[in-house]
Order: sequence, then C-alpha cells, then structure tokens
Amino acid sequence: MIPLVFAQVGEEQIIKRIGGSPDVKRHLENLGFTPGGTVTLISTLGGNVIVKVKESRVAIDEAMARKIMI
Repeated sequence: MIPLVFAQVGEEQIIKRIGGSPDVKRHLENLGFTPGGTVTLISTLGGNVIVKVKESRVAIDEAMARKIMI
C-alpha cells in the first residue's frame, strides 16, 4: 500500500484504506473516498492533487491525500 500522492497520473487505483481521525475519515467518505472504491489521479501541483472519484473531480491537499492508501 502507498499513499495516493505517489500514484501515477491517469491510472485508476483501488482505495485500500482510509487513515486519520474519525472526523477526517468521515469527511473523505462524504467526498466519495471509500475502501474498495476506485480513484484516478488527474494532476498534482505542489503536493496537492486533483482526483476523479465516483465520476466527480475533487481537489484535496497533500495531507489528506497521504491518508488515502491505494
């Protein structure tokens, strides 16, 4: 398992685990990041990432992206 920030751009990945506090986990799940779901890295800029999850594009900062394990 590696954090989402190290994924290759354009490759679909399967989310294996969500880390962090219960509030952080709930926030990420509300955005569509759930274990077993898919996520595709669209672009990175200074550690921050734009990802495609459940047919939506979502921008998250590097700290949040490091809590999503693929």
